[in-house]
Amino acid sequence: MIPGRGAVFFLVAALLASCTAAPRHEPHFLPKIESAIPLPPSFPAPVTPPDNRFTLQKAELGRYLFYDVRLSHNGTESCASCHQQQFAFSDHRPRAIGSTGQQHSRNSMGLTNVAYRRTLTWADPKMRLLEQQVLVPLNNEHPVELGMAGRYELLLQRIGSDPRYRALFATAFPGEEKPITIDNIARALATFERTLISARSPYDRLVLNGDSTALSPAAWRGMRLFFSTRLRCSSCHGGADLSSPADGQQFQNTGLYDRKTSRKMDPGLSGKSRSRGDVGKFRIPALRNVAVTAPYMHDGSTPTLSQVIDDYAAGGRAARLSGKRPGRGVAVRPFTISAEEKQDLIAFLDSLTDQSFLTDPRLGNPWSAVAEHEAGSSRAGYKIRP
Repeated sequence: MIPGRGAVFFLVAALLASCTAAPRHEPHFLPKIESAIPLPPSFPAPVTPPDNRFTLQKAELGRYLFYDVRLSHNGTESCASCHQQQFAFSDHRPRAIGSTGQQHSRNSMGLTNVAYRRTLTWADPKMRLLEQQVLVPLNNEHPVELGMAGRYELLLQRIGSDPRYRALFATAFPGEEKPITIDNIARALATFERTLISARSPYDRLVLNGDSTALSPAAWRGMRLFFSTRLRCSSCHGGADLSSPADGQQFQNTGLYDRKTSRKMDPGLSGKSRSRGDVGKFRIPALRNVAVTAPYMHDGSTPTLSQVIDDYAAGGRAARLSGKRPGRGVAVRPFTISAEEKQDLIAFLDSLTDQSFLTDPRLGNPWSAVAEHEAGSSRAGYKIRP
């Protein structure tokens, strides 16, 4: 949860409790915080480790690296291949596909507001630092992602041979005699990812700016349902990014599969904790931009928001398919919802989409502009688009 946002959700509660019709528009009352990058009202500057303080120069270098296919062994994929801006930095596939064509077991998580997450992956509670996480796709072999395990010298040679990179690294890491290192690649990528801040959705215009006209009537009704005690959506999806559970447990079993099936397919958190009670538990994802990040769940097995709601209304997909009550340890409790209410709830989830975030050129592929200015030139035979 983003610190200092209690006032935001007090406002939501007040609006839901007191207003049937939308209140009149009021200017936002939340403070703006000074930062090297523009921040929405009340958002704090992202926390950074002592050895990687934020600079715009480092973020710009990270943007070039994020979109560069030379970070994959065979020159076919970049970070942006699995984290595409138009899909809120997810990839719209059920499960990720690595640079060798190997399909992964899990869905690519979106990177919206990743700087504020306490844990970064589906099922590893110890993965908390972006500088650590960005090296995972470079090194993974089971399955292969970017395929650079054991090939760091090749990567450094590729990057170091590019005059543009030599200038960018020198600017981002001034004073370092040899700034082009794997650690600095990780620092730059992490710094760019900390700029992926989204808070200009219709819902944000209501909550952060007091614009009561931001939501449609259906979305207003859907918001009341979302925060209601009947549906209890916000008991797991609370906080500023609608990702913080009320009980503080970031990893939950939503009843997607029964316990026996989960152990065979993907044990989730128990793969790290070795606890039988953690079988089938995965990290609760944030709901910002959720309408553009389909398909859903850790394995991308739920194609639409409508089906997500149907599964949760039954107490999880396993309960819906079996006709039985949810199994022990399942966090989702059954609820009733009409067809009209489901459409209202989906309208509210649609209101969490920040269209500007999906198209902001400052977060987009810088190599596209390079290609336009250097049309016809060759860059060692490597493609420059993800």
